[in-house]
Amino acid sequence: MIISHKYKFIFLKTNKTAGTSIEIALSKFCGPKDVITPISLEDEEIRKELGYRGPQNYLSPPWGYTYKDIAAFLKNGRRAHRFYNHISASEVKAHVGQQLWDDYFKFCVERNPWDRLVSLYYWKHKAKPLPTFSEFIASDDPLILKRRGFELYTIDGHIAVNKICRFENISEELETIRSQLGIPGNLDLPHAKSRFRKNRKSYHDHFSEEEKGKIAELFSAEINLFGYKF
Repeated sequence: MIISHKYKFIFLKTNKTAGTSIEIALSKFCGPKDVITPISLEDEEIRKELGYRGPQNYLSPPWGYTYKDIAAFLKNGRRAHRFYNHISASEVKAHVGQQLWDDYFKFCVERNPWDRLVSLYYWKHKAKPLPTFSEFIASDDPLILKRRGFELYTIDGHIAVNKICRFENISEELETIRSQLGIPGNLDLPHAKSRFRKNRKSYHDHFSEEEKGKIAELFSAEINLFGYKF
């Protein structure tokens, strides 16, 4: 996720919605006081090669440490994170305070849930033998994806951001936001993580009728909000 004090925006990173690519693109325009949370080592290499800012200002100050944080630091030197990759709107709001939360433009990205799950399947299971897609759907992964989507950008079931971009129209959506925020340059998205997926079959070819219905029920809020159809 990113908090830009320079352009007064907060980008909340949902899962499997091009979030890493968007973070990298936004990093180009961040200032020294902005918050940028770490991404994978491979994706940090992409960001570094492009010459953009890397992770900064995301660690908890010592006075914000819990007993658990202190124990972890004493044991292995691991410092506590105040902000992290898929942090929720409610947590960010608690850290930055009501006034900053209200003043900054907050946005994220949503995606057709069936398509999003297929993307997660191929990203998570890169090495053979892969579990069957039915085994994947029967696991906890769909629920985890739900938590890193609708439950991330809502607070008490209510939308907490100013804009939810549609993954299916991401270039146009981001251009509108870039212009609105006064960011002086294109948000060129690198293809972070897309290299993992080899099978490019449509999501329609992955689900049984029962699985299709199960996902429709679990992600009903997003489907109703955006009119997604299988």
